[in-house]
Amino acid sequence: MPLPLLLIIGAAAAGAAGLGSGVSGGVKMKRAGDTVKIANRRCEEAKEKQDQQIEKTNRALDALGETELKIVSSFESFSTAWEKIHNKPKFNQLDLQDPDLPPFDYKKLPEISVAANVLLGGIGGAAAGTAGGIAAAGATTTAVMALGTASTGTAISTLSGAAATNATLAALGGGAVAAGGGGIALGTAVLSGATLGVGLLIGGIVFNFTGSKLRDKADDAWDQMLDIEKKVDEACAFLKKLAGVADRFRGELQNVDREYRKRLDLLCSLVEEGRTDWRSYSEEEILSLKNLVLLVQLLYTMCGVKILVNEGKEVDTKTVELYVKKSKDTLAQLNAA
Repeated sequence: MPLPLLLIIGAAAAGAAGLGSGVSGGVKMKRAGDTVKIANRRCEEAKEKQDQQIEKTNRALDALGETELKIVSSFESFSTAWEKIHNKPKFNQLDLQDPDLPPFDYKKLPEISVAANVLLGGIGGAAAGTAGGIAAAGATTTAVMALGTASTGTAISTLSGAAATNATLAALGGGAVAAGGGGIALGTAVLSGATLGVGLLIGGIVFNFTGSKLRDKADDAWDQMLDIEKKVDEACAFLKKLAGVADRFRGELQNVDREYRKRLDLLCSLVEEGRTDWRSYSEEEILSLKNLVLLVQLLYTMCGVKILVNEGKEVDTKTVELYVKKSKDTLAQLNAA
């Protein structure tokens, strides 16, 4: 075969081989690009799934926090009416059906109610999750943090309006600035969730992927995506459990609150009618008032339950279930009486 022809055939063969190699490389590059695109899309889907669950959980926790604050804020009405009754037994000597409930100083109820009212008013314009932070820490616990005196030396419970709000916020901030505390500014930060907000607690558990960059290598991108999906599934499972516990606890609180409000209405009616002598009450009225005190103790304790423990890493299902059962048993006894 003539040399020129051999050269032509050899060149053609080399060209064909080069073309085949180029096509193969192009296919691999396309597959790698597709893999990265799919990985990115699945990461975005995971983030959307996470965001939706966070929103649902925040709603559940916020609803619980608001319910607790409304209950605690009503204790002032109870305390005011109760103090007007003469010849009544001492608060801690009433023959209640559940003496195992933790004791508390009922004389502080007016102050706690004022603090709860301020917190309740403040969460209206706060970010989502703020009331949930109060629920996570316990409404009575948060209100007790705000107890004390204003920078003028006046008891917070005697203040009202803006004065009560500013004094409570300053108390939450560790006291007035002049006294070495953080003042109203820090108290506002606390209320907005800077230290109590469940959003921060959850923030240590859930994962934010908006700043994560998938590397160019397709295999690395795929592995990162699978790791992200796993972590999101774990976080969403935690958040779903937390939301479920919050909803269950809120439902039971509302059941107790309904029975409490009925008896509170009776107490307020007796006082408004001028019937303020314990000795003038019928056995039925006395029983109702004793049960009212029992329900106040139960609600006070339930509103102090921290549903998140271990720095927000665990849902305290055990304590929640303990008080769900206690409330059910208490209501059953009241209805049977």
